[in-house]
Amino acid sequence: MAHGQRIFLSAEWRDLVMLNYEVDPELLSGYVPPGTVLDSFQGRTYVSLVGFRFLHTKLFGFLPIPFHADFDEVNLRLYVRRSEGNESRRGVVFIAEIVPKRAVAQIARVAYGENYIRLPMEHSIDRNGASNAVDYRFQLNGTWFKLHARSSLAPAPADEGSLEQFITEHYWGYSAQRDGGTLEYHVSHVPWNVGVSTAAGFEGDASRVYGVELAKVLQRRPDSAFIADGSPITVFGGKRIH
Repeated sequence: MAHGQRIFLSAEWRDLVMLNYEVDPELLSGYVPPGTVLDSFQGRTYVSLVGFRFLHTKLFGFLPIPFHADFDEVNLRLYVRRSEGNESRRGVVFIAEIVPKRAVAQIARVAYGENYIRLPMEHSIDRNGASNAVDYRFQLNGTWFKLHARSSLAPAPADEGSLEQFITEHYWGYSAQRDGGTLEYHVSHVPWNVGVSTAAGFEGDASRVYGVELAKVLQRRPDSAFIADGSPITVFGGKRIH
C-alpha cells in the first residue's frame, strides 16, 4: 500500500491514445490546484488528450461494480508537481473526464470532486503485427468526436528523459475542491511501453466540453502522439493537502 493510503479503486488501463499539445502556461493558470505548480518538460508546458479502456474495475480493490467493470474514458489533462519533504511529486490535473457510465461519473465526483461528464462512447482497435490503430469516440448533442492514433512500431519502454516518459510517468492526481482546497491521491502502475504515432489527432469542435481556447488547441496537429499498452493500476484514497 502506498504512503499509508487505502485502496480506492483497482483496474487495468489499456490501449491508451495520448495526444500531447504544447500550450502557453497562461492558458492553464486557472486549472492549477492550490499547493501545486505547473510541471514542464524542457521548458515546455503540455496538455494531453487521452483515450483508454478501463477494464476489470473494482472498488476498494475487491468489489466489482455491476455492469461497470469495463468502459472507455477520454480525458483532457495537464501536469503539475508538488514538493513533499525531499520528494518531488509529479502529478496530473484533469480538466474534464468523459465516461459512458453514470455511476462511474457520480462516484468520481463524490470521491474526488473530479469534473466527470457522461456521454455515449465507443472505440475501435486494429492490431496487425507491430502496427496498431486505436481510436476513441464520444457523442455530444448528436455529434461524434474522435481521437485517433496509428503506430507502426511495436510498443517498447519509453526512452530515458524522453517526452513519452514525462507524459506517462506522473503518479499523483490533484483535484481542486469547491471550498478552495486541494485533494491529492496516488496512482500506482508499472512504466508503460509506448509506440510513437505517425498519424494522430482529434476531430471535432469540442468547445462545449473544454471551452473555446482549449478546443482551438485540440484542432491543431498534436506536437507528439503515441499509443501506450497500459497495465494494471491502483488508485489510492485521497487526502487534503491545502
